[in-house]
Parts: sequence; C-alpha cells; structure tokens
Amino acid sequence: MPTLRATNVRRLSAEIFDVLIIGGGINGAVSAACLAARGVRVALVDKGDFASFTSQQSSNLAWGGIKYMESFEFGLVRKLCKSRNHLIRSYPSTVQEIRFFVVHEQRFRHGLLKLFLGAILYWIIGNLFTRGPRRLSRAAIEDEEPIVSLDGVDGGFEYSDAYLHDNDARFVWNFVRGALDHGCAAANYVEVLGSKRGEGTGEGELWETRVRDVVGGGEHVVRSRVLINAAGPFVDRLNHGTPQATRHRHVFSKGIHLIVDRLSPHKRVLTFFADDGRLFFVIPMGPRTCIGTTDTRVDAPETVVTDEDRRFVLENINKRLRLPKPLTPSDIIAERCGVRPLAVDTRAKGKGSKDWMQLSRKHAVDVDEAARHLSIFGGKLTDCINVGEEIADLVARMGIAQPYPRARWYGEPGDDVRDEFFQQARLLDLDARTSPRSSEKLSSRLWRRYGAEALGLLDDIRSDPSMGELLIEGAEYLRCEIAQAGRREMIVKLDDFLRRRSKIALVIRKEEVRHAPGLREACRILFGDDADARHAEYFDPGSPFAETTSRPPPPPQMPPTSAARA
Repeated sequence: MPTLRATNVRRLSAEIFDVLIIGGGINGAVSAACLAARGVRVALVDKGDFASFTSQQSSNLAWGGIKYMESFEFGLVRKLCKSRNHLIRSYPSTVQEIRFFVVHEQRFRHGLLKLFLGAILYWIIGNLFTRGPRRLSRAAIEDEEPIVSLDGVDGGFEYSDAYLHDNDARFVWNFVRGALDHGCAAANYVEVLGSKRGEGTGEGELWETRVRDVVGGGEHVVRSRVLINAAGPFVDRLNHGTPQATRHRHVFSKGIHLIVDRLSPHKRVLTFFADDGRLFFVIPMGPRTCIGTTDTRVDAPETVVTDEDRRFVLENINKRLRLPKPLTPSDIIAERCGVRPLAVDTRAKGKGSKDWMQLSRKHAVDVDEAARHLSIFGGKLTDCINVGEEIADLVARMGIAQPYPRARWYGEPGDDVRDEFFQQARLLDLDARTSPRSSEKLSSRLWRRYGAEALGLLDDIRSDPSMGELLIEGAEYLRCEIAQAGRREMIVKLDDFLRRRSKIALVIRKEEVRHAPGLREACRILFGDDADARHAEYFDPGSPFAETTSRPPPPPQMPPTSAARA
C-alpha cells in the first residue's frame, strides 16, 4: 500500500490545482489550511520537511511584541496582542498564558518606572486579556526567584504573554495535517526547480512548476492557477528564478538558543536585558530550560551556531543567574539556530536609515494579480491566523472560487469532542498509565498533541493494551503514538520525528536518544525494513550504510488493528 506522501507526490502531476504553495513553514502551512478548508484545490510542497527551517527555530513564544513599544509601533503591538489572545482562546491546551519575570539593571537605558508603565500600557493595549503587570522589589525577586543575581539590580516587574506548550514545528505540522484532512496534496522533500506561466487549457493560463522528489527521485510538473511563494527566508531566491519583481525583500537576523538542564523550578520566563540591550530569555521547556537569543545580522539564510554565539549566551546567563557552577559548553543538551526573515520595503523613504535591529517581524504580501502570484515576506507565529485569512482573501480576489468561505480551519475541537475523549479515557483508566516522571496526566498530554485524533489512540489501546506502553521512556511516547506518526505524519527521516513532530531531540542528548530503550522498535514502526538505514542516517551520517537511504521508505509497519482503520 503506498504511503500518504507517495500518493500525494503522484497527485502533483495528475491534477490541476487552484493554488500551489511553495514552502511548508508557518506561512505556507496556515495558507494551505485556510484555503483547503474553504474548498480550494491546494498543493503544498517543501524542499525539506515541513517546518524544517525558520519555523523550528523560534523561542516557542506567542507574544504580543512588547519590544515594539520602544519604537512606538503601537498599531503592530495591538494587532499582535489581539492575535495572541485569539490563539490562547483557540488553542487552550497548546497556547497558554505564562508570566514573564523581568529583571531591571540600574545601568539600563530606560528606568524601571518607565518600563513598568510601559508594561501596564502593553496590558491595556491587549484588552486586559491576561493577568495584570506587577512591580517587583529586590526583596520580591530574592524571595520568588533566588536564582537571579541582584548585582546592579534595582527591581523588576512581571507581566503576561503566551508560549507553546509543545514545540513550534509541531504547531506548524498540525496546520499541515488540517490541510491534508481537507484534501490538500501536501508533500515534503519536494524541491522546486523552476516555475513559468504556461499556456491555457480552456480554464485560463496556468503556472507550470517543475519539481523533483528528493527522496524517491523523478521530476513532476505541477499545474496551478495561482502560485504562492511562502518559502520563508528563501522567498527572494525563488522569485529571482521565476523571475518575479517584488516591492519587498528580506534581511536576515540570526538567533540562537541553547537548551540546558532546568535552571528554575518555576513555570515562568525569566527576562533580562543582555549586554547588547536586547531582551534575553530563560524559557521553561519541561525538564529543560531554553536560553537566548542572539541577534546577529547575516547575509544568507544558512547559519550555524558559532563559538562566539555560545560564549555570548553563556556569559550573559552566568552573569545574571546565581548558579551552583557556571554553565559551560558541556552543559548544552541541544541548540537552536535560525534566521528571522525581516521584511524591508525597497520603495520606502529613508530605506536603510533605520537600524536593522529595530525592524519588526510584521509580514508583508506582494501581489501580482495579473500573473496570479503572491509572495509572503516576514511574519511571526503569533500572527499566523491573520496570515492564513489574508492569503485566502487575496486568492478569492483573483477569481478562485471558495465554496466554504466561513469554514473553521483552526483551533482545538469543540467541547463535545473533548468531553467524549476524556470520558473514554476515564473508562479506559488511561491516567493510571501516566509515567511517575511525567509532569502531566497522560490523557491531557494526548489531547494536547493530537486533539480529535487522540480518540483513535484510545481505540488502539483498547484493541491492544501493549499499544499504551511507553516506547521511548525519557520522551514519554507510547507505542500507539509512534504507529500513528508512521501512518499519518509523513515522516521520511528520523529527524522529522525526533526534532519536528516531537521535541525529543531538543530535550534529550543525542547519545542518550541513540541508546534509549525502544528507539530501535520505534524506527521499525516508522520505517519498516529501512529502519536500520534511517537510524544510521541520523546517528552516523558518514557511514556507507546511511548512504543507502536515498531510496523512498516503504509503508510503515503497524499493528493489524491500526492498519485496518487506516
């Protein structure tokens, strides 16, 4: 039986699509989800895995952009705060309010009172949706977060924003999954080789986009009425090859995060102003802590973490926290490194005069209605719902019919589905299977990760109790979750699962993952006979055995009950 990915790759050249979206990051994923739910025939391709570039390297924060208060971009802050509030309402299990604990140093360029009043204004701009700000004395900081160094500190304040309970890439994938559920032909590891306007077929002039299946080989021509360039930091390169003239272009800011063992027992974000004056975060990540970020201008999207980057982050954190011993590179469990694509209007007056570090993450869409071509620049995860709606409206203006313009395309399932899941979970006594090391009940975790799809996991466990056993102990993944990932989440490489469908690679050292009980079995479930090769590809990429992985993976192996339902 062909895999979901193989079926979708074949569809690319067999159908005529209303819209082809290039790029499976957050902008492409929400565009595909919104359009597909409205009844538009959509194809979505990415040259790597979905969310495998910028969209997997964020701070995992859905915040209203408090830093833009300093540049007086109150309209943008208002928009982002409303978007944050909407995400919290729409994804109550996934996007949750969290307190930010800000420490103020006396030598900082703005006084403490001014910043605290700014936090109050930020709260008001956000419709008082979150808990209100609170001023912190030195004594309060000492009492509530004794890990914070008070050297040169005259106080602080606390305010609220939001964060993603799971990782950013998983959040993006759920939009891709929604698009698939509405008929989208989505395929990862499909590289675009070039696009041109072809001849009409009685239905209007079409875009013809030549693509290559990176995994299985072979080229295809995808025909579409509209072409959307959502390639994130690669938008300019893709447009140059079309060629497509645009008003905007990107400049790039590199940001890195280092993940270490948990530094504070409290579920709050510690916020400092780094030596360069930028916001600097200590973000809880389950049993770990994510620290960063940097802001370094680079000329190209491809970046790596340098020794200088590590030194900057570690020096800043060691200076501001009272740790039993200073953090060193040996304490780093994992690293994040990506670029922020910042949209620049090439026609704006005084372009180039503005400090690039003050550029905001607001998105811009360049539209060529005559050619039926859209390019999406910049953007933030917080604003993703607005991006999806905006793109769908622009496509409608181009004459593409949308039979279901009011279709609900985002958010968690309704209370009736939620109640049914938790009722079935209680009857199954699911929470009795919760690992003693887990910070939450198993039922809550499955609902947060899978929503309505979690009902299918309960069926698996009911049919075969072994499906409810932990397969990857330290990562808290059940056998039924791996089976579902194999058949429904388009996993081609082990990194797709460890880094993007889950956050295992972010919270467990690579060598610990290699020797984790159950990992080999997980590989067999995900990749069948190709399991050893995929394992070698991830852990020993230079080995001759790993080089055999260029062939397409076979359909994933799964228990008979799951296979029958699939």
